[in-house]
Amino acid sequence: MRRLIYTFSSKVICLFLVAFSLQLQAQTLPSWARDNDPERFEGAIRQFEAQDRLNPPPKGAIVLTGSSSIGRWNEQSHVALAPLTVIPRGFGGSIMNDVLHYLDRVALTYEPRAILIYEGDNDTDNRNALPVDMILSHLNQIISKTHDALPETRIYVMSVKPSTLRRGVWPKAQEVNAGYRAIADSDPLVYYIDAATPFLDPEGNVMTDIFVADGLHLNDLGNSIWGPIIKAGLMPMEARYEQKN
Repeated sequence: MRRLIYTFSSKVICLFLVAFSLQLQAQTLPSWARDNDPERFEGAIRQFEAQDRLNPPPKGAIVLTGSSSIGRWNEQSHVALAPLTVIPRGFGGSIMNDVLHYLDRVALTYEPRAILIYEGDNDTDNRNALPVDMILSHLNQIISKTHDALPETRIYVMSVKPSTLRRGVWPKAQEVNAGYRAIADSDPLVYYIDAATPFLDPEGNVMTDIFVADGLHLNDLGNSIWGPIIKAGLMPMEARYEQKN
C-alpha cells in the first residue's frame, strides 16, 4: 500500500514539475513567440488545400502570399494582374515567420515559377514587434528553402507599405525595407518591389485617403495603386514566361 501511495505521489510530483516547467517557459518566451504561434493559421491553410482538391491550380504560376494586404486582395488579383497566371494565397494577420512555417503548403507545393511575398505590417507592429534582424532572418530562410526545393524559382519581396495607423513604427518599417532591398541586391533570383514610395505624397507623408476606416488596409483608391505596383514589379521578368505557357 505504501509503495502504491509513493508511486502515485511521485507521478503527481512529476506532472506538477512538467506543468510548472512549461508555464515557466511560456512566461520567458518573447511576446512575439507567445502571440504568433503559426498553428493559428492551420485552418486557413487547410481551406486553401480544400480549394486545391476541388480546383487544382496550375504548376508554373506565380504564388502571391503574405498578410492581410495580400489576403484581402486575393479575389481581385487575377483581374488586376492579367495576363499573369497567379495563385493568391494571402492569409491575414500573418508575419514572415508564418510564411516560413507554411512555405511547403502555401507556395512550394504548387511548383511556382515565382513567389511574391508581402510581410512586415504585423512584424513591425508595436504590440509584438520582432527585431529587424529576426524578420530578415525569416526571409533569408524562406529564400534558402525555396532555392533548395526549386532552384530556378524567382522570389519577389514587397516593401512594407506606410499607413496612417502605424505612423509610429514607420522608421522601423523603413529599416526592414532597407534590409529587404539589400537581400534582393545580393541574390539574382530575388527582386525587391517598392510598395512604399507610391503611397507617399510629394512631402514624403503617407496619403490619408487610400485606407479603409482602420487606417491600415487599402480602400478602392489604394487598391488601384497597389495592383499596378505589383504588376509593374512582376511583368518585366514574368511576362515572357507567361507567353511560353
